[in-house]
Amino acid sequence: MRHVFLFLISLYQKYISPFTPRTCRFIPTCSQYSYQAIKKYGIFKGSALAILRILKCHPFHKGGYDPLK
Repeated sequence: MRHVFLFLISLYQKYISPFTPRTCRFIPTCSQYSYQAIKKYGIFKGSALAILRILKCHPFHKGGYDPLK
């Protein structure tokens, strides 16, 4: 199941993300962070970390370097 999630994120990164404006405020991007989190921690914890990260990605947050720990 982990591979399905990683595959879907890869599809997003290759076929959708290049055609949308760059709005992510973080390095690594939210999709890169999500991919790393699911790969390292599995579907449940990785998805939870990814959701929390995406919720922080808005104009009122300063963003910046925020690697997966």
